[in-house]
Amino acid sequence: MNLNQITVPSTDLNLAVPFYQKLGLVMIVDALPNYARFECPDGDSTFSIHKVDQVAHGNGIYVYFECEDLDGKVDELIEKGVQFEELPYDKPWLWREARLKDMDGNQLILFHGGEHRLNPPWRIRD
Repeated sequence: MNLNQITVPSTDLNLAVPFYQKLGLVMIVDALPNYARFECPDGDSTFSIHKVDQVAHGNGIYVYFECEDLDGKVDELIEKGVQFEELPYDKPWLWREARLKDMDGNQLILFHGGEHRLNPPWRIRD
């Protein structure tokens, strides 16, 4: 089994699409104003947004995008006007993360996990 895509809700795709394009995602399906799908610049995963009347309240969705050069990517996005809630920081789970939210409040985490992405020291072994 392989993860194909993640879909998040948005109340206004006309605002959401340019935001995700600014992050570096490439739109491959344009079904505006109700749906858009993007290709991630690395790997085979896709990411989509779909129109909703209102987004859920509370903690909601967390989406992780892996970046080989996290600090460089964050600097590039800051230059483009993207605002972060948390700049790159080494986490106790051995990943380096930066956090931001899209205009609908979906939590986005740009991270670099390296070897620990799939093989942390506490991984369950067969």
